[in-house]
Amino acid sequence: MSSGNGQQPAGGEEAAPPEQLALMREAVRKAKAPRAKPRTWRGAALAKELPVARVLVDKGVLHLDRYFDYAVPEELDAVAQPGVRVRVRFGAGGRSVREGRREGGGLIDGFLVERVAETDYTGPLAALAQVVSPEPVLSPELLGLARAVADRYAGSLADVLQLAVPPRHARAESAGTGAPPAPPPAPDPGSWRRYGRGPEFLRSLASGGAPRAVWTALPGPQWAEEIARAVQATLASGRGALVVVPAGRPASRVDAALRALMGDGRHALLTADAGQERRYREWLAVRRGAVRAVVGTRAAMFAPVHDLGLVVVWDDGDASHSDDNAPHPHVREVLELRASRDSCAFLLGSWSCTVEAAQLVESGWAAPLVADREQVRALAPLVRTVGDGDLARDEAARAARLPTLAWQVVRDGLRQGPVLVQVPRRGYVPRMACAQCRAPARCRHCAGPLSAQDAGELRCAWCGRQETDWHCPECGGFRLRARIVGARRTAEELGRAFPAVAVRTSGREQVLDTVPGTPALVVSTPGAEPVAEGGYAAALLLDGWAMLGRPDLRAGEEALRRWIGASALVRPQSAGGTVVVVAEPTLRPVQALVRWDPVGHAVRELAERAELGFPPVSRMAAVSGPADAVTGFLGGARLPSDAEVLGPVPLPVTEAGRTRRPGGPPPGERWERALIRVPPGSGAALASALKTALAARTARGGGGGSGGGGGGETVRIRIDPPDIG
Repeated sequence: MSSGNGQQPAGGEEAAPPEQLALMREAVRKAKAPRAKPRTWRGAALAKELPVARVLVDKGVLHLDRYFDYAVPEELDAVAQPGVRVRVRFGAGGRSVREGRREGGGLIDGFLVERVAETDYTGPLAALAQVVSPEPVLSPELLGLARAVADRYAGSLADVLQLAVPPRHARAESAGTGAPPAPPPAPDPGSWRRYGRGPEFLRSLASGGAPRAVWTALPGPQWAEEIARAVQATLASGRGALVVVPAGRPASRVDAALRALMGDGRHALLTADAGQERRYREWLAVRRGAVRAVVGTRAAMFAPVHDLGLVVVWDDGDASHSDDNAPHPHVREVLELRASRDSCAFLLGSWSCTVEAAQLVESGWAAPLVADREQVRALAPLVRTVGDGDLARDEAARAARLPTLAWQVVRDGLRQGPVLVQVPRRGYVPRMACAQCRAPARCRHCAGPLSAQDAGELRCAWCGRQETDWHCPECGGFRLRARIVGARRTAEELGRAFPAVAVRTSGREQVLDTVPGTPALVVSTPGAEPVAEGGYAAALLLDGWAMLGRPDLRAGEEALRRWIGASALVRPQSAGGTVVVVAEPTLRPVQALVRWDPVGHAVRELAERAELGFPPVSRMAAVSGPADAVTGFLGGARLPSDAEVLGPVPLPVTEAGRTRRPGGPPPGERWERALIRVPPGSGAALASALKTALAARTARGGGGGSGGGGGGETVRIRIDPPDIG
């Protein structure tokens, strides 16, 4: 359809929603007119060949998620090439597109997607105002990937490209880049020999193969070197490699491992810590083909690596892999898309195992890459447990918040080296559980988590139904209990108990990267644990119920991932390494930690989710906003026939001054959220329906977005929400 400012969307785009029938009729009328080749614009000569530029404007709203045609002035003909950044006039005075004028409107950034000879628009086209840079930053491959991601997450192409293409820095563009170095030799398998099919995996990469593997890494620091060897094997075949890790600290470890293995100049490091100029310079080196390997954090998932042969994601369960900006793509899903689109190898590695990783193996899309049980037992620390009964009988635990066993392990460990103490963060919300067997209390209708309301009612956090006659399906019990909330302040108590020992802390205010191998107490929040030289002599994992008690589908999986991540930094049992976890020993995540069996835990979780219709077996979307807006949106959306709507239910009100989670209500506003669940095979239809409905809503002037800002009657959509508890 055409827009009133003289710009025309390219043909072949998604049809307009039913609410815009009038505009569609106008578009059909204009389309019947003969196509025209623009020759001049306001007296200025246009390009003689391909005088029409199709531009994607930088407007992250769904009803403008299409290309617009502009005329190419003759003086811009040479530099206005596909992939460059441009500036165009769009709208007028900030008003909507339909109110704009051809001559008016403010300048807006965009990308020139292609040059064509003709336009469907019958009137005079507005001309490109400026080519910002002749650097073609948007390749056809990156454009296709961004479009696939936008469609999967019900978002706009412009929003995805904001994540995929870093901001321009003129000085970085002016710096030249050399030719890529010759491929390195294939590496020795090294510590990959510890895994049954490890050497075979490297040989396949070096010979140009595209194996897909879910890799359960052994405890210890060798994981970074093992990733580096996989990258070298891929480079040896003449192809490129991409590694995405959750944070700057693991990125630095893989960076150091690659330098030690292959030397400088063979890879780029793409992290936010590098600064805008350096990051853009490194990104340009990748785009120009001067560097064939990339290591980086979340945004690097879109890095334009030439001849991509391998994509790697480390620790896919880390929340940092899910982007907080619309449309909230997840690194694992994007790299799966890249592996399929580019027919390249895929490696998902972690000390633990997510349910999604287990599903990749069960479906046959990827193969398991694991070590045998002898290797695991040889390298894992001894894990001991302290349950509720032990704490109730322990005088030391009641007086000092630490069980006697923990005191003994700390004392013995400090004779050998540093001791790690993992303390959960504050702010976890209690979930309800059976007072007898501790099984989570779930709704009989949708299996969502039950929570106690202010009035004493028991309601489902997903569908909002009240539960008046709950009983435990596991043991038949009728009594419920709420578990521990928040973190124990243990650093002061440990300092008083061991006055001659240094106490270091690592958390939000200051995250330590490494600590010496000398005796010390290191108190850390989950995910901020520093690496100790030679490994920790012991570790305490305190207040297990603070993580297990979260009202979240992933509570058990996340607790196990955090525990294994900390325990993997501890010395093997043969070297005296011991871990004490304060949690009920009969619970599945605790047993998985004791046996060091994250894969078995993930497989059992996957089977339960399949039975109950939970993600990732099903696909889910969250729709949130003011109550009337959510109700109206759901009423107008043409959802798939097999979609099930759960809720809406109220969301917790965010207090002023606190940072809200993406997709949550602004401080002080009362919002509701509905969950939409579809069976396997209907995920694409659900995303398309939600995107169409939201595009129609925004075209009518209503607030909407796949997670963006806006107030009033805003409706936000998130596909595959990470927290559905």
